[in-house]
Amino acid sequence: MEGVVNKQEILRQLREKLEVLEGFRPLPQERQLDFGLGPMADAFPGRCLPMGAVHEFISPSPACAAASTGFISGLLSTLMKNGSICLWVSTRRSLFPPALKSFGIEPHQVIFVDVRNEKEALWTMEQGLKCKSLSAVVAELREVSFDESRRLQLAVEESRVTGFLHRLQPRSENTLACVSRWKIRPLPSVVSDGLPGVGFPLWEVELVKIRNGRPGIWSVGWRDGAFHHTPVTEVAMSQVEKRYA
Repeated sequence: MEGVVNKQEILRQLREKLEVLEGFRPLPQERQLDFGLGPMADAFPGRCLPMGAVHEFISPSPACAAASTGFISGLLSTLMKNGSICLWVSTRRSLFPPALKSFGIEPHQVIFVDVRNEKEALWTMEQGLKCKSLSAVVAELREVSFDESRRLQLAVEESRVTGFLHRLQPRSENTLACVSRWKIRPLPSVVSDGLPGVGFPLWEVELVKIRNGRPGIWSVGWRDGAFHHTPVTEVAMSQVEKRYA
């Protein structure tokens, strides 16, 4: 039994060393945050969403872009709960700032930077990621090359700021140096007790890839200031697949 325990400890230490060699340095235990993602946490290395890294979100349609913005805002609510500041960069902003209050974020905590083109957006994001005073940087754009994403990843390895790269209808899903790739799709909202009206946001969250982790798909909603995992019927799923195919 002791031999098995020793082997497990050796494997754990080897995994940690490999993560460091691959550019992923987990934060100290006291600085890790609980994002309330429940069973989704099993997909992450060390059961914690990687911070001080760049995460890529791909949205092939406006509906998916709105869903991704909502999910990112839910993550930001944890990163910014101590009153810290976030930088939000875009070439064509669609976010309605007061809507952030639904995710526990005060609009004045977000610095919006509207730029003329994607080259300026990437430069602004890179400079923001170098600023240790920020908790996170979000950039909305379309095309990103591997070399450009590598510069972003190098910036966060020094500052430990978390970046969210939201790609809106990209021409191709090319390989990037980001630590993860996500696809968020809207699902029919669930109304409690059969009451009429629009329910709370509900998304199909697909973690396409995650460095040193395990990809997966979950049904996640936002209610009462926190993420909630909600079972989705096969009928609802088939309706969404037909609508957004």
